[in-house]
Amino acid sequence: MRLNKYISETGVCSRREADKWIDAGRVTCNGARAVLGTRVVDGDEICIDGKPIGVKKKQIYIALNKPVGITCTTEEQIEDNIIDLVGYPERIFPIGRLDKDSEGLILLTNDGDIVNEILRAENNHEKEYVVTVDRAITDLSLTMMAGGVKIMGELTKPCLVSRIDRESFRMILTQGLNRQIRRMCSALGYRAQRLQRVRIMNIHLGELRSGEWRHLTDRELAGLLPR
Repeated sequence: MRLNKYISETGVCSRREADKWIDAGRVTCNGARAVLGTRVVDGDEICIDGKPIGVKKKQIYIALNKPVGITCTTEEQIEDNIIDLVGYPERIFPIGRLDKDSEGLILLTNDGDIVNEILRAENNHEKEYVVTVDRAITDLSLTMMAGGVKIMGELTKPCLVSRIDRESFRMILTQGLNRQIRRMCSALGYRAQRLQRVRIMNIHLGELRSGEWRHLTDRELAGLLPR
């Protein structure tokens, strides 16, 4: 791990600030002056101004089945916010969001790097949804959604769409425009009555009940974290 990342993960300062301290000669690794780009491993002694810094904070990765009515915000003054729902004893934040009227899988973490990795559009990470609309949906409408629908002045990326029953379908997106699925449905004359996210990349909602959360497994983390 790079030294600046290690320092920032102890909570002492930001990665940018750590670079400034390293450049100023304030940081040592195992007694030797550190330089920008120094890499550290478990057991290395890192000191700032001659004083050892605390241990690196353990990274937290949580899967939550978000209920309808919960807002994906860290602002605790907002009623029914996701942080109060989870009640985790350490600071965490959601990766992306599900709008208040939607439900299903959302990840929370204290790892800022993984947030950027998952949300970066060019990485084309899959997110899977089950959608129920207000009336029978035609095969033509499903085909149009798969090919791309114009919303907010742009054409959505092609996606995978498959029928579940008369009024429900499954959609796999690699894009995350604001209220994208609801807007796509509306553009074709439907209203999304229920929208549930059931998968993010290799992580499935599974049997997690509404309002419940769990830590990710080692196998899930192996598929989630960048190599």
